[in-house]
Order: sequence, then C-alpha cells, then structure tokens
Amino acid sequence: MPVAERAGLFTSPEKRIPILCLLLAVVTLALYNPVNRHPFVNYDDDRYVTENPHVRSGLTLSTLTWALTSTEQANWHPLTWMSHALDYSLFRLNPTGHHFTSVLLHAVNVVLLFLLLMRATGRVGPSLFVAALFAVHPINVESVAWVAERKNVLCTMFFLLTLMAYGWYARKPHWRRSLAVAALFAAALASKPMAITLPFVLLLWDYWPLRRVQGSKFGSGDSAARYSWPRLALEKLPLFALSAASAVITMQAQQAGGAVRSTAQFSFGVRFETAIYAYSMYLWKMAWPARLAPLYPHPGNSLAAWQVAAAALVLIAITVVVCRFGKRRYLLVGWLWFLGTLVPVVGLVQVGDAAMADRYAYIPLIGVFVMIAFGAADLATANEIGFVWQTIPAAAALILLALVTHRQIEYWQSSHELWAHALAVTQNNFVAEDDLGGALVLEGKPDEAFPHFEAAASINPHDALSRSNLGTYFQSHGRITEAIAQYESAIAMTSDPGLLAQTYANLGAAHRALGEDEAARQSFDEALRLNPNQFNAWLGMGLLAQRQSRVAEAIADFSRSVELRPTGEGYLDLGRSLQQAGRDPEALDAYRQALKLSPDLPEAQQAADALSGH
Repeated sequence: MPVAERAGLFTSPEKRIPILCLLLAVVTLALYNPVNRHPFVNYDDDRYVTENPHVRSGLTLSTLTWALTSTEQANWHPLTWMSHALDYSLFRLNPTGHHFTSVLLHAVNVVLLFLLLMRATGRVGPSLFVAALFAVHPINVESVAWVAERKNVLCTMFFLLTLMAYGWYARKPHWRRSLAVAALFAAALASKPMAITLPFVLLLWDYWPLRRVQGSKFGSGDSAARYSWPRLALEKLPLFALSAASAVITMQAQQAGGAVRSTAQFSFGVRFETAIYAYSMYLWKMAWPARLAPLYPHPGNSLAAWQVAAAALVLIAITVVVCRFGKRRYLLVGWLWFLGTLVPVVGLVQVGDAAMADRYAYIPLIGVFVMIAFGAADLATANEIGFVWQTIPAAAALILLALVTHRQIEYWQSSHELWAHALAVTQNNFVAEDDLGGALVLEGKPDEAFPHFEAAASINPHDALSRSNLGTYFQSHGRITEAIAQYESAIAMTSDPGLLAQTYANLGAAHRALGEDEAARQSFDEALRLNPNQFNAWLGMGLLAQRQSRVAEAIADFSRSVELRPTGEGYLDLGRSLQQAGRDPEALDAYRQALKLSPDLPEAQQAADALSGH
C-alpha cells in the first residue's frame, strides 16, 4: 500500500517481509478459492486437457517429446503442455486439481512481484500495493479461472523470475548469472510466446529501478557500473535472439493452425485504429472493471472516427504527463512497460477474431499499477499525508476490486453461465453464440442451442464453427442432406486442423448414413490425416468395416476409438465385432464397459445378458 516507509507494519524487516508475503498469498488463495469448485469449460479446455490424448497420457517420455515438438493450438509452448500433463498425472480429470494449480501459480506471481519490486526499489509500501492490485484486480480472473490459460500464469512466473535474476546479474555481472537470466527467459517463452518483449523490459529496468544507465547507486547502496544504451542493448543480444526465434516459430505455428488473419480480412488501417482503441479500453477496464468477458469481438470497420480520436487523445495525454514528470522514472518505465508488452497481442498481427482479451492485460497492467502505486506514495509524501490516511483509500480500493473479482469468478462456474454473461455484455459476439450453443448441447438441449448457432452464422457468415454446429444439429434430426451442405460450407471456410478434422469426421458419418460408403471413407481418411487422434473418425471407419464384414479391421478401429475417448457407443460396437469374431469373453467385457459409461444403453444390456446367460 502507498504508505510511508518509516511506518512499517513491524519493527523488524526480517519478520515483516515474510509475513507480508504470507499475507499476500493467503488473500490471493482465499479470494480465488471458489474457482477450485468449478468444472472445465467448453473454451479450449477440451483441446488442452479433457480431450487431448497426449496430455491424458500423463507426464511420460513420449508426452515430453511431443510437447517439445508440437505446435498444436497454433503455438509452441512445451512447458505449458508439460504442466497440463503433470496435472493429469496427479489429478486425472478432476478439475479441482487443475484449477488449484492455476490459482497457486497466480499466488506465486503475486509474491514474486512484491519481492521483485521491493528488492529493486527498497520501497516496501508501494511494492506491496502493486502486488495487491495485481492479486485482486478483476481483469486477471480470466487468466486464473480458465484452465486452458495456464500458459499465462506460468509464463508470468518465469517472466518475473527472469527480472529477479537480472537484478542479481546487475549487481555483479558474470556470464554464469547471464546464463541464469537466459534460461529463465527461455522458460517464459516455452510457456507462452507473449514474453518476447522481455529484453525490452530489461532495458527499461536498467533505466529504473536499477539505474544502470546513469551509474547511480543500486538499491540500498551497492554500486552499479555506468553503461551506455548501446552497451546495455549489446549485452542482451542473446535474449533478443531468443525472442526472434520464438517469434518465427510462433508465426509458423499460427499460420499452420489457420489463426493468422490476412490483410484482406483486416486491413492495416483497421488494425492500427483497433490497436489504439484497444490500448485505451484496457486502461478503462483497469479503472472501471465492469462488463468483462472472455472474448471481445473485433470491431472491424465499425469503429467511429471519434472513438479512435478519443482513444488517441487519452494515450497522448498520458504520454505528455509522463514526460512532464520525467524525473519520476517509474512513470516512464511503467507506461512503456504497458505499451510495449501489449504489442504482440494488440492486433497489429491479427490472430483469431478477438480485438482484445482480459488475459492479454495480465503482464502489461503491472506497468500501470507501478505508476499508480509509486506515484501515489510520492504524492502522499510530498503532501505529508499520514499513514492512516494513505492506508484507508488504498484498502477501500482493494476491497472494492476484490468484491468485483468475486462476482467475476462466479461467471466461470459453468460454460452456460460464462457465455450467457458474455452475450449480455458484448455485441455481435458470434463466438459466444457458438459456445453458448455448445454448452446447451452438452446439457442435452440441442433445440435451445440451434438459435444460437443460427445467430452466430448470421453475425459472421464466414464462421466455420457455426456451420459445423448447424450440420451436427441437422444430422441429429435426420436432415442428412442439409447437414452435408453445412459441413461442406464449414470445410471451405476454415484452415483450422482441429475443426477440419472434426467436421470431416461428421461429414463421413453423414455420408455413411446415406449409404455412400466410399465418400464416407474419404472423409474419415481426411479427418485422420488432419488429426490421427480423431476418435469419431476411427469409430466411423470401424462401422464401415463392420458393415462390410471386415471384422478384424473393425475391431482394430473400434479399439483405437475407445482408447482415444471411451464412449458407451464405441464399446458397444467393439463388443459386437468381438462377438462376431467369436471372442465372447472380450465382447462381454466391452459390453460391461459400455454400460459403465452409459448405464441407459439397452442394446449393451441385452447383449451382455445374452452372453452371460441371464
């Protein structure tokens, strides 16, 4: 909190710092405790955990090899995959454990941020307030409450550890210490590529609080050598090389995953205007954290000139104030931290369909928190405001933010609640329409889901997911020809390997239902080419083989399907093929597995009864 340093909570600094760290951790864990009771949501949690066969293999040698080489989900982030795999080894598909890991990482980040600032500046009060703001601000809920966003909290931990290691290096530069900095930075990049701006942050850190540029005293008295800007940039060349390598790998992964949008979709002019507007909106949501959502649709050409102009004026005004009070170096550092760390995700290179996302502000807003906390502390000192009158408004602000965070956490208690809220606070959000429809399907309410799929397709006629979802709806209602038309439209609209594989598998099932076996086989083959782990494509191949009396092939296909995702239908079909092959004990076991997964499956019960003699 912005309190005078002389008015510490305890007389002994040796006791005060650990107690403050413990206090920050306990408050953070308590605030986010409700998250531990939440399920997985239908927003990439399936792709990252629940339906990812590599993650569901646990932390094995093969998983480690895959994680190091995979660009699945349009990113290279092996440590994130390893983190999810470790959680699966420990907790299986119990979401409580997966959520707790994310909450724990956020608490660790809060403590690291406090220690980083406190050791670098020697100022406990403002450092504590920065960490507290970071701990309780509602805009960070998305990064913590969403299992698939583990990469953000994990990356931030290594980001902060890199800064701490750099402070250690700055005290006594040595190649071994620089290796520690590089290793931690590499770990940050291997968690999430957004960390590519870290070498620039280290240059800011040289300016303040390390003051390596001017050669003034480091911290509480250790001497720091004087270096020119070129010299400081030169010593970070290996880090810049790591950033460049990460950027190249990330661009290749995102292009391969179909995530990068072309200039035909979003012109550079539109991107530039949207970036300016997004910067100001992040600041607004920091100051007034209301109407937060997991995704904000890209405005495209719909931004009015006055909106862009007003946003630009806000950014210019803050820049002028920062320059006006240039002696307060933390203002310039905090402002450039915010502006710079947002560059990879502000939309100049448009990835996906979102204009902005709360999770993108997790690291950048630390810079603004530094400006607020250290500026308020200096202002209070200059005006001789006492400890109590500094503490009261700081505590009030933190309590209000914590209350809003508690409410925001509640929106993540189910997929239905999450997307219903997103639709309530955003406009023309076709992703929210798609995912709310998907949540309703999972609840067994396909007829209620249908209007949401239609709405998504209406908002964005080029949305492949809504077309694929409409196809699934039509297929489940026996409207096979309409389903095939929707699937073919979806395939023409996307290059996302995951969505393509799922759609081809569904298209194959539709062709099979019409008796078009060759077209079905071609669709299943294409699905498996795109994703060898597409379980329903293996199921479809097994049904084709079963219909054509290729029993051994059918058994192999069904076995692969239930290995990838155990389902009652898959085990039922496996049991039928095993029984056809005369392998009755194995067939009976398959039927029992089917009943275990789907107790209300009468065909499995009848087949099991017949084999067991009941």
